[in-house]
Order: sequence, then C-alpha cells, then structure tokens
Amino acid sequence: MKVMVNGRNIEVTDYLREYVTKKVGRLERYLPQIGEVRADLTQNPTRSADDRYTAQITIWANGQILRAEEATSDIFASVDTTLDKISSQIRRFKGRRHDSKRRASHAATREAEIAVATVAEEMEMVEEPGYIIKRKEFLVEPMDEEEALEQMELLGHDFFVFYNPQASSINVIYRRRDGNYGLLIPAVS
Repeated sequence: MKVMVNGRNIEVTDYLREYVTKKVGRLERYLPQIGEVRADLTQNPTRSADDRYTAQITIWANGQILRAEEATSDIFASVDTTLDKISSQIRRFKGRRHDSKRRASHAATREAEIAVATVAEEMEMVEEPGYIIKRKEFLVEPMDEEEALEQMELLGHDFFVFYNPQASSINVIYRRRDGNYGLLIPAVS
C-alpha cells in the first residue's frame, strides 16, 4: 500500500507522516485490496479555531474510490475523525457487496475520478454561462447502473459519468433535489 501525505499551509513532519501512515495501515485489515492512499492536510489560519485543520483522505482500492474529509481544531483529531468516516464507508461498501453478491465493480480510473471532480468544481465556478472555459478528457469503464450509483455515493459526488454496456452508450447518473436519482441516456437524433 502506497501512502502519500501532502500538506498545505502546514509542515508535514516525520511524526505526522508516521502517524497518518500507521492509522491508515490499520484499514488494510478491513480492506486488503487498498492500493494507494492520499492524505491532504490543510491549515486555514483565517477559519475559526474549531475547524482550522482539515484532513482529506482518498483511498483507491481495486478500482473503488473512497474519500472523506473533516475539519477540527487539531490536525491529529482531524485525521482520526476522517479515518472513522472512511471506516464506516468501508463497512457500508463491504456490506453492500457481500449482501448482493455482485461481481467486482469496474470503477472509473483515477484520472476519471479526478476529471469528474474537476468538472463538478468548474461547473460551480463558472460566472458567465455560454462559454467553454476548459475541456477535459477521461476514460470511462463499463458498469451497470447499480455500480455507477454505488461509485457516485462512495465518491460523494452529485453526478457520475459511466459507460452502460446494456444501453451501449455513455450515461450520466445524478442526484435529484428530492433525494432520488436520475439517469441521462443520450440518443442521437
């Protein structure tokens, strides 16, 4: 398992790096297929003291992506709370997979996940509609609607782009305001 610890506005000391690595290493007994872990630690001096230190942890495990983020007054508490969230995601993820006995999900690659996150952020940041300010290309993997919904929930996104082999097309699943989900299936006119 590869663990990367990055800091923004905070010095990542050897002790902090070892602390994160040790804590993340414990997750491997629950999810042995963890391949890579990225921990982004941030200090925001302008925020209130209660949420000054933020820890965001992303795990890539056998094609699945799990992510959690938490802000507290102490960087070590932020790491611990974030790992608690990741642990509950792992339990929920493993429970779903075990209960339904589906085949292993083919999730989008790491580049696709980053691209979807970037597109979502850019959609929020666009001030003038009607202009294409950036183009992004990413790979999509074939998966059914259930797997795409599960992947979207694990990522914590509001939409997810995937290739649906039953429809033989690229589909988009999204969260509606009423709490349900929608599926966009493009058709050529």
